[in-house]
Amino acid sequence: MSETFAVVLVTAPDAETAARIARALVEERLAACGNVVDGVRSIYRWEGEVEDAREALLILKTRAEVFERLRDRVVELHPYECPEVLRLDVADGLPAYLGWIASGT
Repeated sequence: MSETFAVVLVTAPDAETAARIARALVEERLAACGNVVDGVRSIYRWEGEVEDAREALLILKTRAEVFERLRDRVVELHPYECPEVLRLDVADGLPAYLGWIASGT
């Protein structure tokens, strides 16, 4: 398979927001799947202060070819001023699963 695939990480303020973003991306064929992991504890620096917040993590599976469109759409849908949108390229995977990602995006 010559296509490149990616996992994209996005944090959201809660599971409902993460699910809303995932549903839009899957419906728009920018992601084949979105997993919502609720109850993530994030400790980070924002505007000079150390924050400690409960968030949800959204794990998206997509093709690298559509990442920029996916990223831009996450920014449009997301309530944060500066949302986490990190692309992690997939080195390898089960060919049938990668084919499923390709057919869904």
